[in-house]
Amino acid sequence: MLWLKIVKVISSKHSELTKVSTNRIQKKTLRQAAHHLDPTVWIGKNGITENVIKEITHALDRHELIKIKILQVEKKERVINIKKICMDTNAELISNIGNVLTLYKKNIKNTNQKIS
Repeated sequence: MLWLKIVKVISSKHSELTKVSTNRIQKKTLRQAAHHLDPTVWIGKNGITENVIKEITHALDRHELIKIKILQVEKKERVINIKKICMDTNAELISNIGNVLTLYKKNIKNTNQKIS
Protein backbone atom coordinates (compact mmCIF):
# COMPACT_ATOMS: atom_id res chain seq x y z
CA MET A 1 0.00 0.00 0.00
CA LEU A 2 1.46 3.21 -1.24
CA TRP A 3 0.60 5.53 1.62
CA LEU A 4 1.77 3.05 4.26
CA LYS A 5 5.23 3.01 2.67
CA ILE A 6 5.33 6.79 2.74
CA VAL A 7 4.13 6.85 6.34
CA LYS A 8 6.88 4.44 7.35
CA VAL A 9 9.50 6.64 5.72
CA ILE A 10 8.15 9.84 7.23
CA SER A 11 7.07 8.40 10.58
CA SER A 12 10.61 8.26 11.91
CA LYS A 13 10.53 12.08 11.85
CA HIS A 14 6.84 12.61 12.59
CA SER A 15 5.31 10.06 14.96
CA GLU A 16 1.80 11.50 14.52
CA LEU A 17 1.62 10.09 10.96
CA THR A 18 1.23 6.52 12.17
CA LYS A 19 -2.49 6.98 12.88
CA VAL A 20 -4.95 4.81 10.95
CA SER A 21 -7.09 7.66 9.61
CA THR A 22 -5.65 9.58 6.72
CA ASN A 23 -4.20 13.00 7.36
CA ARG A 24 -3.36 15.85 5.01
CA ILE A 25 -0.09 14.36 3.73
CA GLN A 26 -1.63 10.94 3.17
CA LYS A 27 -4.59 12.46 1.34
CA LYS A 28 -2.20 14.35 -0.91
CA THR A 29 -0.37 11.10 -1.71
CA LEU A 30 -3.65 9.30 -2.42
CA ARG A 31 -4.79 12.17 -4.69
CA GLN A 32 -1.54 11.85 -6.61
CA ALA A 33 -1.99 8.08 -6.93
CA ALA A 34 -5.58 8.54 -8.14
CA HIS A 35 -4.74 11.16 -10.74
CA HIS A 36 -4.26 8.65 -13.55
CA LEU A 37 -7.26 6.47 -12.62
CA ASP A 38 -10.40 6.36 -14.72
CA PRO A 39 -13.79 6.34 -12.96
CA THR A 40 -14.61 2.82 -11.80
CA VAL A 41 -18.30 3.45 -11.06
CA TRP A 42 -20.73 5.75 -12.87
CA ILE A 43 -23.88 6.94 -11.12
CA GLY A 44 -26.64 7.79 -13.57
CA LYS A 45 -30.17 9.13 -13.52
CA ASN A 46 -31.42 6.49 -11.04
CA GLY A 47 -29.12 7.92 -8.38
CA ILE A 48 -27.75 6.07 -5.39
CA THR A 49 -29.42 2.65 -5.25
CA GLU A 50 -28.61 -0.42 -3.21
CA ASN A 51 -26.92 -2.00 -6.25
CA VAL A 52 -24.73 1.07 -6.76
CA ILE A 53 -23.60 0.90 -3.13
CA LYS A 54 -22.80 -2.81 -3.54
CA GLU A 55 -20.79 -2.08 -6.68
CA ILE A 56 -18.86 0.71 -4.95
CA THR A 57 -18.15 -1.56 -1.97
CA HIS A 58 -16.97 -4.33 -4.29
CA ALA A 59 -14.70 -1.91 -6.18
CA LEU A 60 -13.25 -0.56 -2.92
CA ASP A 61 -12.55 -4.10 -1.71
CA ARG A 62 -10.65 -4.84 -4.93
CA HIS A 63 -8.81 -1.55 -5.46
CA GLU A 64 -8.90 0.46 -2.17
CA LEU A 65 -8.74 3.72 -4.15
CA ILE A 66 -11.42 4.43 -6.77
CA LYS A 67 -12.98 7.25 -8.70
CA ILE A 68 -16.74 7.67 -9.10
CA LYS A 69 -18.43 9.85 -11.68
CA ILE A 70 -21.86 11.24 -10.74
CA LEU A 71 -24.43 12.53 -13.22
CA GLN A 72 -24.61 16.32 -13.12
CA VAL A 73 -27.04 17.42 -10.43
CA GLU A 74 -27.38 20.44 -8.21
CA LYS A 75 -24.56 21.03 -5.76
CA LYS A 76 -26.73 20.45 -2.66
CA GLU A 77 -27.94 17.10 -3.98
CA ARG A 78 -24.39 16.10 -4.98
CA VAL A 79 -23.11 16.83 -1.45
CA ILE A 80 -25.91 14.71 0.04
CA ASN A 81 -25.09 11.87 -2.38
CA ILE A 82 -21.40 12.00 -1.48
CA LYS A 83 -22.16 11.85 2.25
CA LYS A 84 -24.54 8.92 1.68
CA ILE A 85 -21.93 7.01 -0.33
CA CYS A 86 -19.24 7.58 2.30
CA MET A 87 -21.51 6.53 5.16
CA ASP A 88 -22.90 3.43 3.41
CA THR A 89 -19.49 2.17 2.27
CA ASN A 90 -17.42 3.32 5.28
CA ALA A 91 -15.02 4.96 2.84
CA GLU A 92 -13.17 8.23 3.15
CA LEU A 93 -13.56 11.03 0.65
CA ILE A 94 -10.14 11.95 -0.74
CA SER A 95 -11.18 14.53 -3.30
CA ASN A 96 -14.24 15.93 -5.01
CA ILE A 97 -13.66 17.84 -8.23
CA GLY A 98 -16.76 18.63 -10.23
CA ASN A 99 -18.76 15.46 -10.72
CA VAL A 100 -15.85 13.12 -10.00
CA LEU A 101 -15.05 11.98 -6.49
CA THR A 102 -12.21 9.85 -5.22
CA LEU A 103 -12.80 7.41 -2.36
CA TYR A 104 -10.39 5.38 -0.26
CA LYS A 105 -11.09 2.46 2.02
CA LYS A 106 -8.31 0.37 3.52
CA ASN A 107 -8.66 -3.30 2.63
CA ILE A 108 -8.29 -5.25 5.86
CA LYS A 109 -8.56 -8.65 4.15
CA ASN A 110 -5.51 -8.28 1.91
CA THR A 111 -2.79 -6.11 3.43
CA ASN A 112 -0.22 -6.87 0.69
CA GLN A 113 -2.41 -5.35 -2.02
CA LYS A 114 -1.16 -2.34 -3.93
CA ILE A 115 -3.42 0.60 -4.72
CA SER A 116 -4.42 0.48 -8.36
